[in-house]
Amino acid sequence: MEAPVRYRIGDIDIAVISDGYIKLDAGAVMGLIPRLMWEPILGKENIDAEHRMKLSLNCIVARSGDQVLLVDTGMGTKVSGAVRERGFPGEYGLLLDGLKALGLGPEDITVVANTHLHADHCGWNTTFAADGSVVPTFPNARYYVQAGEYEVARHPNERTRGTYFAENFEPLEAAGQLELVEGETELIPGVKYWPTPGHTADHASIALSSKGETAIYTGDLVHHAVQVERPAWIAAFDILPLVSLETKKRLAERALKENALLICVHNPFPGVGRLTERDGRRTFVAE
Repeated sequence: MEAPVRYRIGDIDIAVISDGYIKLDAGAVMGLIPRLMWEPILGKENIDAEHRMKLSLNCIVARSGDQVLLVDTGMGTKVSGAVRERGFPGEYGLLLDGLKALGLGPEDITVVANTHLHADHCGWNTTFAADGSVVPTFPNARYYVQAGEYEVARHPNERTRGTYFAENFEPLEAAGQLELVEGETELIPGVKYWPTPGHTADHASIALSSKGETAIYTGDLVHHAVQVERPAWIAAFDILPLVSLETKKRLAERALKENALLICVHNPFPGVGRLTERDGRRTFVAE
């Protein structure tokens, strides 16, 4: 298990924790970009014999005042069989170990926020109870989801049904713990949803701001930090690719203007760094 890595943004304490990793087709992650362009950047050693690359499952815990916020919940432990082998191969289900390393249990989380409801971002929203039923993992938490994202997730189409799993979110509504919101919304003091459409129509990143400092948890606005440097490198998974292009440009401008700490969910753990610019060239520098 990766040990949590901690940062501080003003009065907000942030810890990056890992749920493990999944493996996805590298070409799909890089979309229309030819392999001869992206392979030297990602490194041949990071692509396996089946042309797959590891995507980390980096989640964050943010504490502000008496509130404890968990952003995204990884794959969890409910995926098995053919879905795991063919759709989401990898090693995952480690999120609760990361919380334990911070001295936290599921009952200590007061707010959960999902950037979107794809399976690799909300798997630990729920878990199996002793009787085999699926229940919220965090019994004292309010779960925040963008209303438009929830509607799409509940009515998937032929393209999206392979990544929206109802057991990850419908039990939240049944338990009375679900909060549907629209657009920019404060989650805990200093932490807000920041709408970043493109990957999905209602995808929202998380902006953390305190005492003149900023951090941004990107969600799947980027699948690899190179896509912040080069916004035209758009993953095949993005539902609205041209919207994604403009949103990534907006992310880059904000990151430079505010010298924001970027937390990239799928970059190698902990996926944290800043965007720099020199002579018109932008570079993600890991921290």
